[in-house]
Amino acid sequence: MTDRTPAPHPSPTPHPAPAPSPASAGLAPLLSAEGQALLAELRDHDPATELALATRLRRDHPAELVSAALAQARLRQRAVAKFGAEDAYRMFFTPNGVEQATRTVVAAHRAARFRRTGARRITDLCCGIGGDALALARAGFAVTAVDLDGPTCEIAAANLRTLAPAAPPATVLNADVLTHDLSDAEAVFVDPARRGGRGRIFDPEAYAPPLSWAIEAVRRVGTGAVKIAPGIPHELVPDDFEAEWISAGGDVKEAVLWHAPDASSDITPGTRRATLLPTGATLTTRGLPNPPVRPLGRYLYEPDGAVIRAHLVAEAAEDLAGGLIDETIAYITSDHLRPTPYATAYEITDQLPFGLKKLKALLREREVGVLTVKKRGSAVEPEELRRRMKLKGPNATTVFLTRVAGAPTMLLGAPAKGAENL
Repeated sequence: MTDRTPAPHPSPTPHPAPAPSPASAGLAPLLSAEGQALLAELRDHDPATELALATRLRRDHPAELVSAALAQARLRQRAVAKFGAEDAYRMFFTPNGVEQATRTVVAAHRAARFRRTGARRITDLCCGIGGDALALARAGFAVTAVDLDGPTCEIAAANLRTLAPAAPPATVLNADVLTHDLSDAEAVFVDPARRGGRGRIFDPEAYAPPLSWAIEAVRRVGTGAVKIAPGIPHELVPDDFEAEWISAGGDVKEAVLWHAPDASSDITPGTRRATLLPTGATLTTRGLPNPPVRPLGRYLYEPDGAVIRAHLVAEAAEDLAGGLIDETIAYITSDHLRPTPYATAYEITDQLPFGLKKLKALLREREVGVLTVKKRGSAVEPEELRRRMKLKGPNATTVFLTRVAGAPTMLLGAPAKGAENL
């Protein structure tokens, strides 16, 4: 994803070249032997001691190189969570690149799905620092990566040279994706910019490029995908695309619109899909009606966020032979503990009408010192609740602040024992 800041409603005309990105302006010195040695020295540095460290390093290195290396070292430390230490400490980043790049586990999943389309060459539009291009190259694709920002393209090229040297040759082009020639493209991946000068962009037509343009680009090529925000309204998903919501480690990371003309691929137009990583478990729509509301059972299931975003709670509930605790709340209840990768199971011990005094007395009686607060359909803030409970004791519990059959309710329980082994 590029670092550009889109206009409120971008036009389908070429964008002017942006000013160089400050974070990438010092890339060339960092690629030198001196720069590489300095980055290696800074790998595990403590940002709290950075001022004294910078003073010491400037005795032996140019001040500009030290500043660039320190900035890059900070970005690499932030990137470990997305790329892992082995890759992150060899890559180069911009601040926006760290924030917006696809994490490795998600990019690898997407590359595997592209493999199943039969494509072997992919054009990556709005490639940013090259996170997706890297995963595609490692999966064996010949990649053409395109981005509007020149310094960001330099970073993408450096990352591909460093981390995918044995892959098919990758080409990085500094160009406007709106005018890039796709006539020879075999497959295309579009990652529009969804952040502007004021933060996140919620209107898909204010993406850069706009979602409508990205969808038409994929249709022209025939095979491809568009990365979108997971909160996109379902009515904006075209009928000839599959929509996939992806979570990693329990957190929803993104949504993707997929298109492929070949029925032999696993892309199904009109399908909603929830994929949970790193396991790869995937749930697809079966056209079910809303689950029934039923009395609270012994177990409460909290669906994964991707299942909820994909509107697949009914499918998860059917697999669990369960129902909802409230018609507007995405908690599933059942009398039985069943295996499922799509929801976390809790054994419920108490069901109480909402009341903080009652909860505080019960937690004191049970000597609860560690309280996990989950809420759905409640305005109470978890941190404020924990503060007011004045927790003390050796025990732990989980409280759900929610509604049961329309009534504000508190449910107490704990992760179901043995659920992980089912």
